[in-house]
Amino acid sequence: MEYKIGEIFGEIKNKIQSGYSLRDCLEKVDELRFRSQAEKHELSHLYESKIKNMGNAGRNGGEYYTPRPLIRAMIDVIQPKIGETIYDGAAGSAGFLCEAFDYLRQGGADKKPVSPKELKILQEDTFYAKEKKSLAYVIAIMNMILHGIEAPNVIHTNTLAQDMSDMQVHDKHQIILANPPFGGKERKEIQQNFTIKTGETAFLFLQHFIKSLKPGGRAAIVIKNTFLSNTDNAAVALRKELLENCNLHTVLDCPGGTFIGAGVKTVVLFFEKGTSTEKTWFYELNPGRNMGKTNALNDNDLKEFVTLQKNFVDSDKSWSVNVNELDQSTMDLSSKNPNVEEEKILQEPVDIIEKIIALDKESETILRNIKDLL
Repeated sequence: MEYKIGEIFGEIKNKIQSGYSLRDCLEKVDELRFRSQAEKHELSHLYESKIKNMGNAGRNGGEYYTPRPLIRAMIDVIQPKIGETIYDGAAGSAGFLCEAFDYLRQGGADKKPVSPKELKILQEDTFYAKEKKSLAYVIAIMNMILHGIEAPNVIHTNTLAQDMSDMQVHDKHQIILANPPFGGKERKEIQQNFTIKTGETAFLFLQHFIKSLKPGGRAAIVIKNTFLSNTDNAAVALRKELLENCNLHTVLDCPGGTFIGAGVKTVVLFFEKGTSTEKTWFYELNPGRNMGKTNALNDNDLKEFVTLQKNFVDSDKSWSVNVNELDQSTMDLSSKNPNVEEEKILQEPVDIIEKIIALDKESETILRNIKDLL
């Protein structure tokens, strides 16, 4: 832990010119206590709230902060187990790994007590991450330490600089949870590391994640919803590779405003490596309100999704699509909810007025006939 904290301060450039201010600062820090689990939990909660505020400021929304209710739902679907390695190649604030640690520390899906041996595995041999940007890197390390991961396996590097053909067995993992950057661009020399050449950072990350999964490995990846329908060569080739080499069993369609300040709609891809896709289950997340700072995503919004996903149940918000029904040339995965009625097209005002005039004339004729009878 001392070495990791040393790394944090090695990345941060700070200067206190006044010796009096430095002394006051050290005295305040010396009063802080981090011995008990409750104290650590309180500090980690405070740290998480500060990271969240960075995201809510808009500038760093998609970069540093993935909504924790969404992460928890992704983990509930993937259901990691102690002994499996968990990897995030675009760590940001390491929210995925911290939430996965909390999930496993509390006994996972079965809520079984964790033995000292299992806790050692969680501490040292479970969580792995890479992060390119200096600020995000130090935030990730500190966040993991405060959550109880005392020696975080976080590497400060450009994940995409690794040539996929050089990837070894020890570079692969059973579980990947990630939210790669949206809309970034990579240089030509970086693109040469990948089979499908593209400048879109998210598409390169998705190739990296597919390659980084062990056979039978499971992944949940956040990506722009345009991935499902883009017609450029790279997007089509990547969809085909994903469907042929992995079982894309679930797609969670998130509403606009899920990522505050990001300005894009997203989906979460859930897939397992090793078998091709035959059928994909879609769920359209609709909390029934406009998402934003004051109406952020919460755990209750995702309860139905997690429950229905276990058995791929069809409902008003969920449906299934067979891969052999897709356009085989593009593998377009965009799918509208078939359970929602099409909105009726409103009539033009001119047509409405003409109908009113015609009805008025008809009424006038009827009244005249009644008058003649009297």
